This record gives sequence, C-alpha cells and structure tokens, in this order.
Amino acid sequence: MSFPRPRILVIACNYCGYAGADLAGTMRIQYPPNALIIRVPCGGRISPVMILEAFRSGYDGVLLAI
Repeated sequence: MSFPRPRILVIACNYCGYAGADLAGTMRIQYPPNALIIRVPCGGRISPVMILEAFRSGYDGVLLAI
C-alpha cells in the first residue's frame, strides 16, 4: 500500500491529542490520508528514540500531539 507524500506520523497522548482527533472523527471532519495517528498512554512516555525510529521507517515528519 503506498501513501501520498509527505508521510506524517502523529503521536497523540490518550488524554489530550487523541481526544481531539477522536472528536474530529465524531464530527466527521476528515484529516489527510497521509497522516497516521498512533495513541500513547501519556505524552510523557514519548522518547526521542520513537521519533528517530519514525524517520528511519520513512516518515517525512512527526507531529507530537500532547
């Protein structure tokens, strides 16, 4: 499966950023298909290694929604 460029990885805190993404989905607001959202339990658990691994995996950008 090929994704349109640029590929963006969104790392979203379960209580803050992900709640906003969930609300956008409830309101049927669409976000670009080149953004992949992953949920983490807490924004404090995001390590620099996760961000570097995203770039190593081919993502063009990382958005932290914390």
